[in-house]
Amino acid sequence: MSLEISPLSLAGVGVAYGKHRILEAVSLRVEPGQVYALLGRNGAGKSSLARCMLGLQCPTEGRASLFGEDAWKFRHQAMNRVGVVPESPDAPPGMRVDEVVAFCRKLNAKWDDSAVAERLKRAGIALDAKFGSLSRGQKAQASLALALGHGPELLVLDDPTMGLDAVARRGFFESLVGELADHGVAVLLTTHDLAGIEGVADRVGILLNGRLDIDEPLETLKSRLRRIRWGALRPALEGLKVLREEQSAWGGEAIVLAKSGAAFDWIAIAGENGTEVESVALEEAFIALVDENHEVRV
Repeated sequence: MSLEISPLSLAGVGVAYGKHRILEAVSLRVEPGQVYALLGRNGAGKSSLARCMLGLQCPTEGRASLFGEDAWKFRHQAMNRVGVVPESPDAPPGMRVDEVVAFCRKLNAKWDDSAVAERLKRAGIALDAKFGSLSRGQKAQASLALALGHGPELLVLDDPTMGLDAVARRGFFESLVGELADHGVAVLLTTHDLAGIEGVADRVGILLNGRLDIDEPLETLKSRLRRIRWGALRPALEGLKVLREEQSAWGGEAIVLAKSGAAFDWIAIAGENGTEVESVALEEAFIALVDENHEVRV
């Protein structure tokens, strides 16, 4: 375990509105240089958790910390080290982009005008354009440029590609990867855009029904998931959790999950009576992990 203070950590965070519990006992850490993708369907509690992380909401229980300090009590001191891209980037529609930049510059003691201008230029955003005239994708790119303007050590992105088309989503994630490469910035990204983060995230958490039921390196999770196809004879699949299975006249297939922390011999299964074994994309794996009641099946 690193001896560095984590830029962001949650310890047993719970949120309730009256008798309605939104989050329960959520704990995680985001380390310097790490991109942590927090996945979940709409309504899973991602935005409530993001507000607690940023000190905008006091958890009902537990603690959210920024750089080792309580996020709710010390938000003002910590936020000069944090960049934020909200779910719905917005500014007064009649304001020009350069006016929005000037406003943000006044809020930050440390600001890199040339870097912000270069990011906006690469995104094809004119400084004299009215913010309200920008497309949704351009607004997301502008928000990313502004969030990085003061050189934050932690970047929190709350479902930033919500409502973007496939081209705009890809452009946003490509910009994110390019900006963060070798900079050591910690990133917490809440999203339901599973395909987009597959080449971005180092670690993944799956939040459903208010609980963080999976929290591990992305490649580790993917290594535990496989699709298995068979003909007339179904393999035993011992030691595997069957997440989804379909049978037909010709045979069947299943998406399975190996136990956490245990290496599994996929080659042995593949050699059994012509059984086929293949990897599963993150998006399909997520669907397989979630049943019709939106519960993680592990």
